[in-house]
Amino acid sequence: MITMRYQPSYIQTHSRGLLKEKICKAYELLRNCTICPRRCNVDRTSGERGLCRTGSDAVIYSFDAHFGEEAPLVGKNGSGTIFFSFCNMLCSFCQNYQISHRGEGREVTIEQLAFMMVSLQKQGCHNINLVTPSHVVPQILAALEMAIEDGLSIPIVYNTGGYDAIETLQLLEGVVDIYMPDIKFNDPEAAELAGLPTDYPEVVKRATLEMFRQVGDLVVESSGVASRGVLVRHLVMPYGLAGTEGVMRFLNRDVSKNIYVNIMSQYRPCGRAFKIEELSRPVSYEEYHEAVRIAVKEGIRRFDH
Repeated sequence: MITMRYQPSYIQTHSRGLLKEKICKAYELLRNCTICPRRCNVDRTSGERGLCRTGSDAVIYSFDAHFGEEAPLVGKNGSGTIFFSFCNMLCSFCQNYQISHRGEGREVTIEQLAFMMVSLQKQGCHNINLVTPSHVVPQILAALEMAIEDGLSIPIVYNTGGYDAIETLQLLEGVVDIYMPDIKFNDPEAAELAGLPTDYPEVVKRATLEMFRQVGDLVVESSGVASRGVLVRHLVMPYGLAGTEGVMRFLNRDVSKNIYVNIMSQYRPCGRAFKIEELSRPVSYEEYHEAVRIAVKEGIRRFDH
């Protein structure tokens, strides 16, 4: 197990009895589901399913130490990723299409999810990295309570596409240590082209501000591993569809001048993207470097390498 001077926020939240309150409130949201901004209003506690096609139990595709994440998450021993199946966004170009759209994976109990968290810590992972967690927050909170009692003591990373409800994020205050939203689009029409709701840009910006309010700028310990804060991902899209200038301007002016950003170059057409002309080709070398230039121009200084 990796020993860190930083104590995750959920330890104190649990010791004060607040985590149990959060779990109860989260499951109430699940009864007439408003966990995410889709607000499907189905009773997932009785097995009903909305757009995310997830009922009362979370569906897991895989869990393991991952070395392909951002440098402050990976460290020497990897980020302990848990990949949740299905998604509340359903981007047409998703590179994990078989997981997010087709739902490959298996349903797990709260006890099994807690076991995964503790197992990743025992492997030496620096954090628990919850990938696509927006639609399964109640299950995560319930499993976390069990994992804490079994000795979990490493930071929680909330690795999200950013389409998160403020009410749900507020339940995660004092629980999540590192938020990692992916701000995909700045323009409603571009979001709609990719199969996202037109309110995505507005929702993801509000969510990012709430995340920053809770945990602030990314703090990286002397070991090179992050302990707390916000790390923003931004995927460069063909033809400038991601609206990089607007995203970086928002981050620098409205969030923080010290915001940590990963500008990602790996876009390639997956899923249904081949059928959409504007999304049917990879990002060029020139487009990626233009995005980086724009970010620097807009005042971004902390980049992931």
